[in-house]
Amino acid sequence: MKKQIIIAALCLPLSMTAQTFNYDMTKEQPTYSDAAGYGYDVLPAPNMKDKKNNEPFYFSVKVPDGNYKVTVTLGSKKKAGNTTVRAESRRLMVENIDTKKGQLVTYDFVVAKRSPYINDKERVKIKDREKGYLNWDDKLTLEFNGDAPAVSSIKIERDDNVPTLYLCGNSTVTDQNNEPWASWGQMIPRWFDSRVAIANHAESGLTARTFLGSNRLDKILTTLKKGDYVFCEFGHNDEKEHRPGDGAWGHYMYNLKIFIDQVRKAGAEIIFVTPTQRRQFSDDRKTIRNTHGDFPAAMRLLAEHENVKVIDLNGMTKTFFETLGYEDSKRSLVHYPANSFPGQATELADNTHFNTYGAYEVAKCVVMGMKELKLPFLNALRQDWKDFSPSQPDDWRTFKWAPAKNAEIVKPDGN
Repeated sequence: MKKQIIIAALCLPLSMTAQTFNYDMTKEQPTYSDAAGYGYDVLPAPNMKDKKNNEPFYFSVKVPDGNYKVTVTLGSKKKAGNTTVRAESRRLMVENIDTKKGQLVTYDFVVAKRSPYINDKERVKIKDREKGYLNWDDKLTLEFNGDAPAVSSIKIERDDNVPTLYLCGNSTVTDQNNEPWASWGQMIPRWFDSRVAIANHAESGLTARTFLGSNRLDKILTTLKKGDYVFCEFGHNDEKEHRPGDGAWGHYMYNLKIFIDQVRKAGAEIIFVTPTQRRQFSDDRKTIRNTHGDFPAAMRLLAEHENVKVIDLNGMTKTFFETLGYEDSKRSLVHYPANSFPGQATELADNTHFNTYGAYEVAKCVVMGMKELKLPFLNALRQDWKDFSPSQPDDWRTFKWAPAKNAEIVKPDGN
């Protein structure tokens, strides 16, 4: 596609924009600029002449807010490849695809692209730390990582009809922008093909109240339609609010009721997700203690009263931690010795926030919760999905993750 055509398209009104872009990644591409509207981004462009170059790279395209079907053809005529594809802030889309020299394979998925814009008077009130996240800019960004990233072509096309699963919640749900932090919301897209979109609007440190107060539900409502779903997981931070009327049976339920009413008013369906457990073992080091008080029970009671379906992630993560045991459960969270990451002088020992392995396993728990509810969009599960039980988790020793270049030792907001 010629550069001048892309520039012209981006200057047209949305309804007139030619919403399809094709890129031959075997040919030289520019470094991203607003003028061009596409190109290599975040990291230096790969050296196309060096067959031994296996460095990860990013590619961005300037597009309006919306859902975009992305088709990637992986592989190379010049070398064998091992490629992982992530979108925006480390959303896992395709993982560890091996290709022989000359072999090409194609995958498609949908990326939900967004900005803080709601209307001419309102914006999402994003936090200062979010301002540098790839989730909130004016580009759709793809990350190609792995032992030997090999990408032949990229096709991006607008898709306004695909059902969307919106995620609302806190640090256990959000797209964590930096290694080694991760959440189930950024892992779950890996299990779905292009027949469904996943739009993760969660953010670290939020409660049901502050999610609403920062206009994040308002942003969702601008595109929410019949056939869409909204998944809500709150509790970790809500339990620390201490204003008059706060608590599990007070404003927590009141604010969750706002989600129910607004989502149903838009013709969509709401699903509650009970909060993930913290890794807090009892004195016998065998049983996980409940640190959430009455909050899971309050969510279930409201769900029963309002006929809302529930995924019991609280129960599944309890089983997950207890199955791994006191020591190995650390392998699912951000527990790392000093100097594991640049600038990390002290040990990281976080019993709330998942690492990539833990987030991957919890995402499987959520998919199983969806299956128990027999939700209709599950026909979009990828063919390699295998049913999962938190009592039989994958071995953390064999889990393979291609780390992104961006790492941060400061823990996410909330606990």
